[in-house]
Amino acid sequence: MSGNARAARDDTAGRLHALAIQLLRRVRKTDAATGLSPARASAMSVLVFGGPRTIGELAAAEMVSAPTMTRLVSGLESDGYLVRSADPGDARVWRVRATAKGKRVLEEGRRRRVAQVSELLSGLDARSLGEVRRALEVLEPLVRG
Repeated sequence: MSGNARAARDDTAGRLHALAIQLLRRVRKTDAATGLSPARASAMSVLVFGGPRTIGELAAAEMVSAPTMTRLVSGLESDGYLVRSADPGDARVWRVRATAKGKRVLEEGRRRRVAQVSELLSGLDARSLGEVRRALEVLEPLVRG
């Protein structure tokens, strides 16, 4: 790869990184309506959109210690957002899953975020929106791995 190509790739990566953070910060403002702290909302998002997990798996996904996740799970359980039960294969392991209340709160939050992004995109003409959609087709497989 030539120096110019590498510089272009690195510049693109930096711009995409900055844009992703700015977009997340902008739409995250709507999350206050969920009544969940950012840490609680993030953990619940893993469960609602990714399915049940053990506390260890959830801790790893959120990059926190198991004791920290246990405290988060206890609070979310007390507030009715999730339930935990013993793993059928290993009674020492707890699995956690979102309740209907937890799913509803997260799905409503996602709808608000998507609506906010849609509002931002409403300022684009059809050609520009098509370019964004084509960029997504290229980027999504990279992120999904």
